[in-house]
Amino acid sequence: MADYIGIKGGKVQNFSTNPPVPIAGQVWYNETTATINYLASNPAGTWASGGNLNDARAHLAGSGNGTQTATIVFGGAYDRTDNTESYDGTSWTEVNNLNASRYGHAGAGTATAALCFGGHNEATPADLDVNEIWNGTNWTEVADLNTVKRYAGGNGTSTSALAVGGYDGTSNLANVETWNGTAWTEGADLNTARNAGYSVGADSTSSLFCGGKTDVAIVESWNNTSWTEVGDLNLGREDGGGAGTSTSAIYFGGLSPSVTSNTEEWNGTSWTERADLSTARSTYHGAGTKSSALAAGGLIDSTAQQGTEEWTSPLETTKTVDTD
Repeated sequence: MADYIGIKGGKVQNFSTNPPVPIAGQVWYNETTATINYLASNPAGTWASGGNLNDARAHLAGSGNGTQTATIVFGGAYDRTDNTESYDGTSWTEVNNLNASRYGHAGAGTATAALCFGGHNEATPADLDVNEIWNGTNWTEVADLNTVKRYAGGNGTSTSALAVGGYDGTSNLANVETWNGTAWTEGADLNTARNAGYSVGADSTSSLFCGGKTDVAIVESWNNTSWTEVGDLNLGREDGGGAGTSTSAIYFGGLSPSVTSNTEEWNGTSWTERADLSTARSTYHGAGTKSSALAAGGLIDSTAQQGTEEWTSPLETTKTVDTD
């Protein structure tokens, strides 16, 4: 019979408490509690219901670097397209509106410091280059995008952000712009022009741009110099949402070509399917991290949604072996 060292390549070690940085599958003996323990990996995760938006809407944007307990959403289609709401982890509260009504725009930042850029104004109708900044209380128009666009991806902070890809009313765009807190500057283009993809990243120096029209599985990574195609999604799709960083992310929902609840997790190299959304949806706001994310609003068929779902993935937990 194989022993533990043969299977795992290491001995069961003694520690006064627990090891400082255990790895998944590691077994150890805790001398203080006189117990055998191991680090279990539980990557499946779960989606649970959160508080409903006050206004049902789709094609909205929000603060992608927000958290599951502190984020904002703004704009959208099928209802009040200038409306902004703030989430505290339990309920959504209406706050001050955008200056420019729009849908199909992009966002970046946090609940107290965010950007809203691009999009489409249905009343005009016209695509927009308008860029607004949120200070936690009010929206103020600042320097606009260089290229008019809708359905672009957005990620970063209110002082360091990216506007990735999009649609100019005629064709898909490979165009990428960088925000430095004062102005937008054109940077290196995507390898594959597309719109309706989703971008995640901490700031303008890194990004993971996922999916896009029409139902593509392509994923590109930005290292502050160039875009590189990396591991494709398992399910090609557009109008999905995501959360996390360029090396640790989650991507969920969208159209492929019909609405899907599929959830995938990125470990920096490849995508792995995880637990599905409770409600399949597209064109919604996603925020948070790979282990603690949020999906708000969106579209099911032609009906705008108010629902919010919260993702929790306790990736690793310490377990105690019952030796009785």
